[in-house]
Amino acid sequence: MFLGEFTHAIDDKGRLTIPAKFREQLTAGAVITRGFEKHLLIYTREAFARLTARVRTLTPTDPDHRALLRQQFSGASEVTPDKQGRILIPQFLRDYAGLDGECVLVGVGDFIEVWNRAGWQSQLETINDPVLNARRFAALNLGSDAPST
Repeated sequence: MFLGEFTHAIDDKGRLTIPAKFREQLTAGAVITRGFEKHLLIYTREAFARLTARVRTLTPTDPDHRALLRQQFSGASEVTPDKQGRILIPQFLRDYAGLDGECVLVGVGDFIEVWNRAGWQSQLETINDPVLNARRFAALNLGSDAPST
């Protein structure tokens, strides 16, 4: 599971250092692709295979399904960390996400998000909003009346 927030810089060759806490999960390689909000997503090969299996159940006759297929697969690129734990991010993906210099890598359970600094700051404003969070967490039933095991 990928957890935490880390800041690393992309070098002038387009290489991004993967945080040490994430590297072991990516030693067999990974897939990087476009995210939904001008960021990138990094999946383990296994997680991307699970995503692929789910996407294959979508019908290509639906225009939204075709758009999703294009969004996920046309931008996908296989990457393998080098001995220093860096991955090479293709130029078209760096352009898409506005990655140049400092990046924020965020563990989101089954995948890693890669944001430019400004994009992540904008996300923090949304995810740290107490009114929105009260509404978001209401569905989880975090009360003490939940049955114990």
